[in-house]
Amino acid sequence: MGENQLLVDTDVLIAYLNHRAYRSYLESARYRVYYSAITKKELLSKRGLKASERQAILTLLKRFRLIRIDRRVTDEYSRLRIRYPSLAKGDALIGASALARKLPLLTQNLRHFCVIQGLVLLPVEVKRLRSQNPQ
Repeated sequence: MGENQLLVDTDVLIAYLNHRAYRSYLESARYRVYYSAITKKELLSKRGLKASERQAILTLLKRFRLIRIDRRVTDEYSRLRIRYPSLAKGDALIGASALARKLPLLTQNLRHFCVIQGLVLLPVEVKRLRSQNPQ
């Protein structure tokens, strides 16, 4: 079985939970999916999170592999914060996790991550928007 590995950003998991977006990546046996510890924190710290939503998040995360914030990630994080001071701390941790593990990143926030040299970004699913032209 040829397996591709990838790191998912928080926004991708939110889109999956809300709309079942990114099924081609998240439900396929072709991909080994990882998520950063910061993603888990971001998902579970949402204000007003219901018990059922919390359980859905935890159930989803059990399907994937956690990347802990270890020495490799913190070293890469420090490098990114120095090189890209305007990069948000959460984005820097996610980018550092991807770089430290040599994983491509699946994110909807291409604008946040495209500045990081050496980070591979995966194509996102593009949803067709309804035509706004009156008929």
